[in-house]
Amino acid sequence: MAMPGGGLVVLITGATGPVGRAAAARFAADGARLALVGRDPGRLDAVVRELGLPEDRVLPVPADLRDGEAARAVAATVDARFGRIDVLLHLVGGWTGGTAVVDLDPDEVRRMLDQHLWTTLHVVQAVVPGMVARGSGRVLAVSSPFAASPGPRGASYAIAKAGEEILLRSLARETAGTGVTANLLVVRAVDAAHERESAPSPRNAGWTTPEEVAEVLSFMASPAAAAVNGQRIGLDGR
Repeated sequence: MAMPGGGLVVLITGATGPVGRAAAARFAADGARLALVGRDPGRLDAVVRELGLPEDRVLPVPADLRDGEAARAVAATVDARFGRIDVLLHLVGGWTGGTAVVDLDPDEVRRMLDQHLWTTLHVVQAVVPGMVARGSGRVLAVSSPFAASPGPRGASYAIAKAGEEILLRSLARETAGTGVTANLLVVRAVDAAHERESAPSPRNAGWTTPEEVAEVLSFMASPAAAAVNGQRIGLDGR
């Protein structure tokens, strides 16, 4: 991927979560310029302070991506500051569950669709046309094995993640041959506290640390991964 202007421009949504923070640190170490998106300005500012980057390399953008206009405003703000977006890391998280299908409140399903499917659609529509016009780009998101193999009492989350996966795999087919790719990293559970190392057990054997996710995101954003498109890449060690 061409990198004019001194490194990749990486847009990270969900930048205040464990994976978002780890990805920001990893791409900062790679020399990228970062646009960090989250709903809480205070938490975004804390991530910026943690990174310790000069102002010309980091841009916090508070926004609620459940709103399509907000997503378009984010893309316009980043374009105005950095001139382009090379990589989209869509790392918005959130889980709701614990209810059987026969008792499920439709509002719960709507909340999960808003969180996962609609934020993905809005940011993709805001960012990908510019990538296609430039002939290069990476779209990467984190999904869950439950999108393909749902368990009990988790239908609302599984439905939303399945929708997100279909959306991005469809995008991959539509952008094939343009220089833009779209892929998913499938993570069973994010081991933010590193319990797999400090207290290993069968329960956490398949968990993935934020730093492990960030390393794979870094590779997937590199020129070496140009041939990978439309894939579900499992990171649960199974």
